[in-house]
Amino acid sequence: MPRLIELVDIVKEYGKATVLDHVNLYIRQNEFVTLLGPSGCGKTTTLRIIGGFEPPTSGSLLFNGESLLKTPPHKRPLNTVFQKYALFPNMNVAENIAFGLKIKKVSKPVIAEKVKAMLKMVNLEGYEKRPVNKLSGGQQQRVAIARALVNEPQVLLLDEPLGALDLKLRKEMQVELKNMQQALGITFVYVTHDQEEALTMSDTIAVMNDGKILQIGTPEEIYNEPQNAFVANFIGESNIIPGVMRSDFKVTFANYDFPCVDKGFSPDEPVDIVVRPEDIRITSKENGALVGEVKHVTFKGVHYEMRVDTGGFTWKVQSTVQSPAGSTVGITIAPDLIHVMKQTAQPESGAGDAS
Repeated sequence: MPRLIELVDIVKEYGKATVLDHVNLYIRQNEFVTLLGPSGCGKTTTLRIIGGFEPPTSGSLLFNGESLLKTPPHKRPLNTVFQKYALFPNMNVAENIAFGLKIKKVSKPVIAEKVKAMLKMVNLEGYEKRPVNKLSGGQQQRVAIARALVNEPQVLLLDEPLGALDLKLRKEMQVELKNMQQALGITFVYVTHDQEEALTMSDTIAVMNDGKILQIGTPEEIYNEPQNAFVANFIGESNIIPGVMRSDFKVTFANYDFPCVDKGFSPDEPVDIVVRPEDIRITSKENGALVGEVKHVTFKGVHYEMRVDTGGFTWKVQSTVQSPAGSTVGITIAPDLIHVMKQTAQPESGAGDAS
């Protein structure tokens, strides 16, 4: 897919504070891209720069290869949906959706046709005359999306639009948003701190922290092959433990030599090891690479979550089979489920989770 938007060496400073530190990112046509990270990481500022609501201190913003920096927000080929939907309370549903078209002086028959099509797209047929303050949060969110999409933007920017919804509705809307994006064939740039939203909807995820992009990849790449401890911590739950890469395909951690699938490190290079809780297999102590005591068990509905102390490190393990607290068990980890990363910061001592 061709590149639609490019951010090149974007820096944003407020006084002496650097909010964005040389951000580089390209977004392809018809792609669902999510900027994911904790509060204050710079993801919303990045979105606002794309939308034209904030100028960068330095750097370039290109759309189809041409600079957008001097183009005001209302003339950019994109629309924005905010967490606070900013609907007009004195207008009904149809009037809210039609607002942008009226500003553009589109004819009434065309407006009526486009509003009808949008109401069908967001499952609000029959709500045309309903006051927006009589709608549920999910319905208001649909109206905000329809109002943005009716102008047929090439790009839709979404700044945590599901944040105000309850958990069940948020999950439903994740699926609906992805279906809309695929049906319309336009580019979505989505901001969230919710890893599940990012994994559920995205074609590409850019993980941000402290004004920098730490990793860009598909949901599968981000989850299965985190490039550093922050990404491993932020996406899902992880056991992170220091190790030593003895040679290609051989790594030592927890005082045991494990076979792995990684290579290209220096001999005896210090590394960080990431093992997801669901990738650890509980077995008998005779068959375990590591042996430990189950310290705690929690039933999570679809699995049991156990803490297993192997002496010096407490592993978080998820399994559909319970091993009772106080029992001695073995642990095995398949070579392709051991993820070796360049060492950054040492993990905190104790439990190996990042929740």
